[in-house]
Amino acid sequence: MTPSARPAALGESRELTLDSGTLRYFESGPPDGPAVVLVHGLLVNADLWRQVVPGLADAGFHTYAVDWPLGSHEHPMPDADLTPPGVADLIAAFMDRLDLQDVTVVANDTGGALTQILMTRHPERIGRVVLTPSDSFERFFPPMFALLPRLAKVPGGTWLLVQALRLRFVQRLPIGFGLLTKRPIPRDTVDSYVLPSRRDGAIRRDLGAFLRTVHKRHTLTAAEQLPAFPHPVLLAWATEDKLFPLSLAERLAGRLPHATIVPIADSLTFVPEDQPAELVRLVTEFAGRSVA
Repeated sequence: MTPSARPAALGESRELTLDSGTLRYFESGPPDGPAVVLVHGLLVNADLWRQVVPGLADAGFHTYAVDWPLGSHEHPMPDADLTPPGVADLIAAFMDRLDLQDVTVVANDTGGALTQILMTRHPERIGRVVLTPSDSFERFFPPMFALLPRLAKVPGGTWLLVQALRLRFVQRLPIGFGLLTKRPIPRDTVDSYVLPSRRDGAIRRDLGAFLRTVHKRHTLTAAEQLPAFPHPVLLAWATEDKLFPLSLAERLAGRLPHATIVPIADSLTFVPEDQPAELVRLVTEFAGRSVA
């Protein structure tokens, strides 16, 4: 599939070919700035960070907004291990190939679950982590989306899912993006999320491969190992989130030896959509820099 036009705010579009396939990513900020790797969740892509990247770049960070293979990517990855631990390993491989050091990882939603797994499997290149509302513990997925792995195991189930998301009113329902953001997501951004898996059967196969292996055992296993994570973690959590309540952040803080919770008002799960400026402020303060 021909790569689509993407927001200029994300920075320079690049591609990185790993043993498991090709990732599209976007770079912004000073070349010598501290590295920030952004990890989105299911059925979105790097566009989630379009309002966050400019502020981080202005603060002197070098950002990497990646299209991870979670259903809204443009390069199929048929040879990749698309289990949750496999995608966490892919994030580590991305950082290894670019030789990124002392990385600030900022994650949201499903990306937070992958990051928790990453923290337990590959902590060596991570300097600090910012988790916004994310799948954690037994909420992988939360109850509203708990049937998706079962649906993906039914022949044609993934196709039905992506076809349902072509309808605008479904996109606004709780089973779409309705519980994820308080404010409407621009139509072109939603299209960048839902069109790749609708148009390309190979992308749907990637999506199905991931969905079929989502299980709470992955996040529960990570939670057992998180007390060994030696670096600071900021839990920038939306107080009004219905999918991932603040109690999850409190439980994570109880497992992490160097964790701080900062509540974020007037936001649901997609903090990068609802409160991008506040997220930029928190990340820059947490990483020891100031907003330009």
